[in-house]
Amino acid sequence: MRNAKVYIALLHHPMYNKRMDIVTTSVTNLDLHDIARAARTYKADGFYVVHPAPNQQQLIGDILSYWQEGYGGSYNPDRREAFAILHRKEDLAQVVAEIEAQTGSRVVTVATDARRYSQTVSYRWLKEKIFSEDQVFLLLFGTGWGMEQTLMEKCDYILEPIAPDSDYNHLSVRSAVSIIIDRLLGEFWFNL
Repeated sequence: MRNAKVYIALLHHPMYNKRMDIVTTSVTNLDLHDIARAARTYKADGFYVVHPAPNQQQLIGDILSYWQEGYGGSYNPDRREAFAILHRKEDLAQVVAEIEAQTGSRVVTVATDARRYSQTVSYRWLKEKIFSEDQVFLLLFGTGWGMEQTLMEKCDYILEPIAPDSDYNHLSVRSAVSIIIDRLLGEFWFNL
């Protein structure tokens, strides 16, 4: 049984596009569904979708409303349950503040990326901390072509790439989330 609390945040700003310009990406309906379902399956303590634009906040709210209060929730109670852990915020600071207020503990931020940084850690190292220490971790996932570098460098840790030796490194964020939370929150059935 794990000792740490683990939250997930899907960030949309500041992100890189394929030209390495800093942009704000759009919310994708499939990301919300698939990540919420994976987060609920692996008993994440919460899933935050972070976007600064009011129209994108409204879109997230409309999707949540349909699956929580509308026909979608009565038609598919499993989806309603998955969406119950989804929260929306305008920026990362709001997410951290809310989690710290709920838990009374400092949030340890862990970014994910396809590149290596000075504070890169292995899956084995982080999984051992999650299962043995009473801490609060926030796993950060970027959209587009990844999180802007200064945001990455502000994080406590950065998780090593999923497939560091691959010559093709373009997973969808929802696929990356599923792989990473399985490695970190799943059973100890493989050698890390």
